[in-house]
Amino acid sequence: MKLKIMMLLSRLIWEGAQLLKLENLTVNYGSFTAIQNVNIEVAKGEIVVLLGANGAGKSTIFKTISGLIKPAEGDILFNGSSIKKTSADRIVKSGIVQCPEGRHLFGGMTVYENLNMGAYVHRGKREEIKKSLNHVYDLFPILKDKADDPAGSLSGGQQQMLAIGRALMSKPKLMMLDEPSVGLAPLIVEQMFDVIQQINREGTTILLAEQNANAALRISNKGYVFESGSIVVEGTSKELFSNDEVRKAYIGA
Repeated sequence: MKLKIMMLLSRLIWEGAQLLKLENLTVNYGSFTAIQNVNIEVAKGEIVVLLGANGAGKSTIFKTISGLIKPAEGDILFNGSSIKKTSADRIVKSGIVQCPEGRHLFGGMTVYENLNMGAYVHRGKREEIKKSLNHVYDLFPILKDKADDPAGSLSGGQQQMLAIGRALMSKPKLMMLDEPSVGLAPLIVEQMFDVIQQINREGTTILLAEQNANAALRISNKGYVFESGSIVVEGTSKELFSNDEVRKAYIGA
């Protein structure tokens, strides 16, 4: 009897810690299967990385979680509830936000206006929005200095900061970052990953898609390696670092 109670408590604790779960997820583009039978688990407070080359399926996973693409099979659970049929705007309101590859900023709008767009789901809550804005400015002081500048005039690194800051304005529980290091100088990449860790320490769970495996694995708890829409390797960051095939294909050492 005691054993059964302990097992039940362990299960409840495990389920309570779980934030996102993909169960046998399959996504089709017409007759083409982009994602096949993918299973991913992200616990609250983790940084989880998806590794793989361009076209491996990482961005499709993000778009499906965000509600922009509907899965053909399988399920997506967020805080224990299925969201696979939930609209994209309601998914953002529930606490999931995506920072897409390519940033997708509004180039003709100011830095402040872009950040304010990120807070759209909290419109009307002026004090909360002001608090979120000050938090973003604390993380990225350059954005405060350039608040009135057009987003299109920023450097690549500054634009990535703005994209992350805009995502933070929605006060997410889970932030999905799609290739945040692409096109950035090594020093800027290092600074960006330091900020991602800080955001995580402050309570936001991170799902990160990256080709820079070396940098991503150094800050993550665990990872999944994608090839042709399927997971071929998974494990803790330490396990993936020590996997010869993963090192040869993605780390280069």
